Amino acid sequence: MLTEEEKKEIQEEVKHYPIKRAACIEALKAVQNHRGWISDENIKDIAAELDMSAEELDSVATFYNLVFRHPVGRNVILMCDSISCWVMGYDKLYDYLQEKLGVQFGQTTKDDLFTLLPIPCLGTCDRAPALMINNDLYRDLTVEKLDEILDRYK
Repeated sequence: MLTEEEKKEIQEEVKHYPIKRAACIEALKAVQNHRGWISDENIKDIAAELDMSAEELDSVATFYNLVFRHPVGRNVILMCDSISCWVMGYDKLYDYLQEKLGVQFGQTTKDDLFTLLPIPCLGTCDRAPALMINNDLYRDLTVEKLDEILDRYK
């Protein structure tokens, strides 16, 4: 069940669109900001708020890779796996993160601190390799920089 605050945020977003269902991505983001992810029950509740079916909303939610349909850690690491990042050392960074965190893509650390996910592009190819933790973008990465960056999120 959505909270009153979540419903209010969704209704605020709806005001910016000609039809309710057009606010579906913003509604998903609003609920995810409160809960960290979107459950099946959340899909049903949000869909009801937007006068659309749960199946329609789920098709949107599963299309966008920044809508999390499973629980994630407190901090989500989005690691760019574009060709630019690949050429500039992505594989060394990924190998290091796998070893350091003990997870592979799609997994969450045992302490629920980090979830590691691939993302096709972060739009910073001129400063590759790059990753994003929550809303913080890190560019020109090296393995040596990763420990300092991860320590900021503990």
